[in-house]
Amino acid sequence: MLPIRQQKLACTDQLKIHEFLQSAKTGFLGLSDGALPYVIPLNFVWMNDAIYFHGASEGRKVKIIQENASACFTVSEDQGTITNPVPAKTDTAYMSVMIFGEAKIVNDLDEAVQVMQKMLDKYVPGYYEELLSKSHVDKYRSSLGSRTAVYKIKAKDMTAKENPIQLEKLFYKGKTVQNDISN
Repeated sequence: MLPIRQQKLACTDQLKIHEFLQSAKTGFLGLSDGALPYVIPLNFVWMNDAIYFHGASEGRKVKIIQENASACFTVSEDQGTITNPVPAKTDTAYMSVMIFGEAKIVNDLDEAVQVMQKMLDKYVPGYYEELLSKSHVDKYRSSLGSRTAVYKIKAKDMTAKENPIQLEKLFYKGKTVQNDISN
């Protein structure tokens, strides 16, 4: 694995990384479709040192994974713009994690139900009064007739970077360079 070029931005705090992956909402699945890159945004959950996502059991993503399971899953969240009187030093506060591994379909129904329940708990907490049933996950079909498939990328390698928030330097509407110069 190539090291992070800007080592001062590397995040090695495993608790911080895990908490970020548990709370972040959107990740980007990167696959290789022959000579073409293919990247799609997805909802996901982080569980057991793996990224889980779901989707149709057929389509381009499935075909690519069947031909080349190597994957990179990237999660990044912008936490605001950091101002500086020197334009070239204006920056972004962020956290990002890249997970490398192989995308595999989850064939174990119990694991798939656990993942789908965790997704519901993450994206619509408290909305459903009852837990997701095995039969719902097993028998559900989309309006196009395809089954829902759950996929897993076990982290073989992971890198994380962050540029922490500097509250006093965060941009807000109406802020001008004069605010930073006078501080």
